[in-house]
Amino acid sequence: MDAHFLFRKLSSYPLGLLHNKQACIVEGRSAQQRQHHTTMEEITRPPLYDFHGVHMSHYFTDNWDKVQSFQARPDDIVVATYPKAGVDLAENLTTTPRLIKTHLPVQMVPKSFWEQKCRIVYVARNAKDCAVSLFHFGRMNKIQPDPGDWDTYLKDFMDGKQTFGSWYDHSINWWEKKKTYPNLHYVFYEDLVEDCGREVDNFCSFLGVTLTAEEKQRVLGGTQFDNMKKNNLTNYSGIGAMDFKVSPFMRKGKVGDWKNHFTVAQNEQFEEHYKEKLKNCTLKFRTEL
Repeated sequence: MDAHFLFRKLSSYPLGLLHNKQACIVEGRSAQQRQHHTTMEEITRPPLYDFHGVHMSHYFTDNWDKVQSFQARPDDIVVATYPKAGVDLAENLTTTPRLIKTHLPVQMVPKSFWEQKCRIVYVARNAKDCAVSLFHFGRMNKIQPDPGDWDTYLKDFMDGKQTFGSWYDHSINWWEKKKTYPNLHYVFYEDLVEDCGREVDNFCSFLGVTLTAEEKQRVLGGTQFDNMKKNNLTNYSGIGAMDFKVSPFMRKGKVGDWKNHFTVAQNEQFEEHYKEKLKNCTLKFRTEL
């Protein structure tokens, strides 16, 4: 079985929340809305608002009933991440009859996925690199609120004023969910970058998939960042809402790029805030390799 090809062939099944360019319901938007918003001129940056206790924009909630009524199948695989935490890297590692990608907080995942006992892969990325990546993503993506300057954005990130809510709540709540839901595989972005081959083996073990040596090498080649950056299926080059003159969608993909953005004062403030937020959680991240 060609795992990489099979994944690409069958991965275009979204959940509103889902991140897929070819979906009829993408992140809560209807196909008609998706087709209408095709150029930079037609798209306006949305405000955030409180949606069931989570900061969201209307682009991701306009068809919420359809999202929540999505009917999962027992063999579905869900790849969940906080935005810019590695969903595009993880999807290249995953083989499945039907794969669904989402940025939804755990409490917003449609109940059918829990009822069907679907296998779920959650990819978590350290907060500092995630903040930097989201800042540049916000600068180039007009369906995101205007991030402002870096200092303003970092304060908003720490306060959880982000689409799909707080990084802290998102990462911690999914981490806690795995204690009661055995079909959840929690993966760290930093581990994927450090040793992708090892993580492929872990994915295969979780999914019950066996790859030949050739198939594994094909998957590893597809997950190399430079290859993903050139791949139109992962670089989102055809999305009119994104201004690639400002920043590429696939920017660096490195661990530790936060050091090029955080001042000493910002880092000290962030560390203090971070420790307070995670003081009652066993979740541990690496911010450098």
